Order: sequence, then structure tokens, then C-alpha cells
Amino acid sequence: MTTSAAAPTGSDDTGSGDGATAGGGTVTDRLVEANEHYAAMFRDPGMDARPVLRVAVVACMDARIDLHRALGLQLGDCHTIRNAGGVVTDDVIRSLTISQRALGTRSVVLIHHTGCGMQTLTEDFRHDLEMEVGQRPSWAVEAFRDADQDVRQSMRRVRTSPFLPHTDDVRGFVFDVTTGRLREIDPA
Repeated sequence: MTTSAAAPTGSDDTGSGDGATAGGGTVTDRLVEANEHYAAMFRDPGMDARPVLRVAVVACMDARIDLHRALGLQLGDCHTIRNAGGVVTDDVIRSLTISQRALGTRSVVLIHHTGCGMQTLTEDFRHDLEMEVGQRPSWAVEAFRDADQDVRQSMRRVRTSPFLPHTDDVRGFVFDVTTGRLREIDPA
């Protein structure tokens, strides 16, 4: 199976590391061109910003996870919040608060995955950045060794946030990137 990451048109074949593609444009140029094709066929779906299923999904940004297909979701079904590791940070709480209080969501689904890059990092990453650029990042790396345990921590962060009025339907999962299956994590 070929993915866009493996296809010559979507990779940096020049070896220059500047984002140029073999066709001469940048990856961003390719995305803008794809949007032109998309926009030519686009029809306003006539929906507002409130998710139909009243659910917010927090997941890792890993490019191997086609979140909507994996969960059987359609456009307009949910709010999707993605970051490195799918961890619940202050910014995720901010997004969930807006999702619940302003846009009507009631359920939260948290998804980590097998083979996550966050399992290979430590907080030393921040120190290394500081040494390289001369400024310590204000954010935590939020690296973890055990995906199950980090899902439990994320569930606790959501359930105990004073900003979130709807914390009774918060469930966490680990997505297996080799099988496509979700495994539910017991919050205890």
C-alpha cells in the first residue's frame, strides 16, 4: 500500500529539507492546489458549529490515525482536538470548555495509541531546546511511558476540571495502529 508520505509527489525528494517537492513546488503549494479542486466541488453543508453527536474527541496528532474513519464519524458529528500524544493540557481544557459551554457537547472521548512518539521523549526535550535556542519553553512536553496510565491521567484531568460542566461521560481508549482497534481503558 502506498501512502502520500511514501509517494514521490508528497515527499521532500530534493533532499534539501526545505519542504520542496520533486515537482518544484512546496508541500504547502500541493495542499493549496488540492484545496482548489476541493472547493470547486464544495457545497455548503448547511450546518452550524454545534456537533450533531454532542461529543468532543481528544486524540493524538499521529498521521497514521484517520480519526473520523476509525470512529465512523461524518462531517459535523464531533469536535476534534488533536495534539502530540492526545494528552489533556490546559489548552485542551480550554477547547473542551468552549466545546461544552458554548457549543453544546456533553461527551468526551480520549484516544492515545500504540507506538506513540511521546513514549520516546522525556522532559529533557525542553532542556535540549533551551540549550539550542536560548529560551526554555513555557510548556511541558507531557511525555509518557505507559499509554494506558496516561489515558487514565487525562480522564482524571477532564473529570476534575472546574471549567467543564459535563464530566459524567468521559471515556478513554488506546488505538492500535496495526489493527485499527480501540481498547477501552478502565479509569480506576
